[in-house]
Amino acid sequence: MRTLVRTLTPAVALLLLAGCTDGGSGVHGKPGAAGVRDPLFRGLGNGGYDVQHYALTLDYDPDTSHLRGTAEITARATQDLSAFNLDLHGLNVESATVDGEKAAANRAGDELTLRPHRDIDKGKTFRTVVRYSGEPKTVIDKDNSEEGWLQTGSGALAVGEPSGSMAWFPGNNHPSDKATYDITVTVPKGLQAISNGELMSTGPAGGRTRFVWKSRQPMASYVATLAIGDYETTPSRTSRGLPVLTAVDAAVGKQGAELIAQIPEIVEWGETNFGPYPFSSAGVIVVPKDDIGYALETQTKPVIPVDQLPETLVHEIAHQWFGNSVTPKSWKDMWLNESFATYAEWIWDEDFNDQPAQESFDEAFADGKNWAFPPADPPSAEKVSDEPVYGRGAMVLHKVRQAVGDYAFFGIVEGWAAERRHGNASTADFTSYVEKKSGKDLTELWDTWLYGKDKPANP
Repeated sequence: MRTLVRTLTPAVALLLLAGCTDGGSGVHGKPGAAGVRDPLFRGLGNGGYDVQHYALTLDYDPDTSHLRGTAEITARATQDLSAFNLDLHGLNVESATVDGEKAAANRAGDELTLRPHRDIDKGKTFRTVVRYSGEPKTVIDKDNSEEGWLQTGSGALAVGEPSGSMAWFPGNNHPSDKATYDITVTVPKGLQAISNGELMSTGPAGGRTRFVWKSRQPMASYVATLAIGDYETTPSRTSRGLPVLTAVDAAVGKQGAELIAQIPEIVEWGETNFGPYPFSSAGVIVVPKDDIGYALETQTKPVIPVDQLPETLVHEIAHQWFGNSVTPKSWKDMWLNESFATYAEWIWDEDFNDQPAQESFDEAFADGKNWAFPPADPPSAEKVSDEPVYGRGAMVLHKVRQAVGDYAFFGIVEGWAAERRHGNASTADFTSYVEKKSGKDLTELWDTWLYGKDKPANP
């Protein structure tokens, strides 16, 4: 072949040589897309592969803010691949391999492009190892909120909605690609490292302490978390035996202790209304109010500032069913997360605080902020967490409840959580499911409450 190439024109020769780089397998791959064309966050995620598992090995020193990491990513090619991208913000890539062979690595902003030694066949499972280091950065969102890697009084806190996980590990950073996780973290002696899932082991590591966490059920990258610092951990269980772990920053002290102790009861209440809890453990990470300005439904252990505990604990635990287990296909479907979590608050108030859900609906209906745009159609990335996604989204569910009746409504809620368990869903998936299970044509309801731009004259 190479003798033949020397006799051809340069253009034809390059084409022939490109076809010979697959090691003789006959594969003619092409690069995976840099982004999944999310309607709101077009740069997030990547095409050409589906991640099955992340094994992250991290070493962090709060005194120097230095992170050293190894990400072992097991993925399946969804096309013939000559190259593929990972999302990574900042941090220095030291080396990369694909199936044990060195891969060329190039950076362009938050895109890390890896070109393996040979093309990867469609359908093949492959293993990528990226070694990296540096000072992880805080990501400033378009609405000026902070995510990614946050410095705290006792260490650091990693949160990732919608894009911050790429500040501490490379990955396919979009909710449509969920995977299981093993997260091993080494920190200075005396500190703890809290993450998703279950703690498998803790032990000394060269004068430091190593924590090994496992998430057995699939997880979207935006709900992965890591909290490093001075935490007091308390294990407990629900009446059905589900492990519960609360981790409270020492600076918080005993604030909210009585409420935190109710987590097993809240989980059991959720099972009554939404069906079986979808994960193998539950819990919470409670931090000082100055560490982060919002609560987040990080999988199995929501991160909640202590000053937001009364308002958000039920909301974030409800997200374990809606958002974490049933995850949106795109960020435009985020109302599916927030409407259910907000409506869970309304149901909780109905059950325990003598406030019927209709009163909560009336309050939301009267709030002009809920009518800025339709909940299923946020106009931009800056608006994806605005009031209509929450309050008006919950109004949509209340109107469904009124349309089909309580018995059918709660059957739909539980069935939706079961049918889409550990998967992804779109708005169209949900509306179709509701109509199928209720046997009703709800076109007018969707047009008015879910997609309508104008506030109805009457609730």
